[in-house]
Amino acid sequence: MINQIVNEKPSIYEQRFLLPRRYNWQEFKAIQTTLQKNSQIKITFLDGWIELMTLGEEHETIKSIIALLLGLYFLEKEIEFIPVGSSTREAQEKGVSFEPDESYYIGEKKENPDFAIEVNLTSGSIKKLEKYKRFKIAEVWLWENNQILIYCFRERENYQEYEKVEQSELFTELNLDLFIRCVLMPSKLEAMKIFNQAIKKI
Repeated sequence: MINQIVNEKPSIYEQRFLLPRRYNWQEFKAIQTTLQKNSQIKITFLDGWIELMTLGEEHETIKSIIALLLGLYFLEKEIEFIPVGSSTREAQEKGVSFEPDESYYIGEKKENPDFAIEVNLTSGSIKKLEKYKRFKIAEVWLWENNQILIYCFRERENYQEYEKVEQSELFTELNLDLFIRCVLMPSKLEAMKIFNQAIKKI
């Protein structure tokens, strides 16, 4: 199966493959090394399960316009940020390795990013938020069904979980409905113009 995925021609569509058995960390690293030269495939490891995802054009378009619109918002609101894209987050002792579609430190650099984005055009990855929880990433956006679902990390005594919220807690002035409409606009140039004009009025 892995050779078949590696040799597939690039597609405009996202595809996900959950490998049929559990793997140990050493086996995972060997598969990860095999796939390193193929930038069109993302690999996720969680508690022995390996998921592969091919990156289609639609996936890359959505994640790119989200990043561009956020850049405009950060500039207008003078929010200091460090973009680290899809840098791999992994730890053998946590049993996890994955790549967000986009990720950011807000303010200064810390042990882990404050904010991550994942674009899911299909059914979504294994235990979508569990991998983020193990790195205590404060806010995660999931793009699904042409909507953005926002989850904020909550840590209390004997309790760690993500809570779905209606408004970003990092970017409290962001008009999410406007943001989503702009992401979906056919003309990305027009989307950036409209979004930029709107945030200047806030």
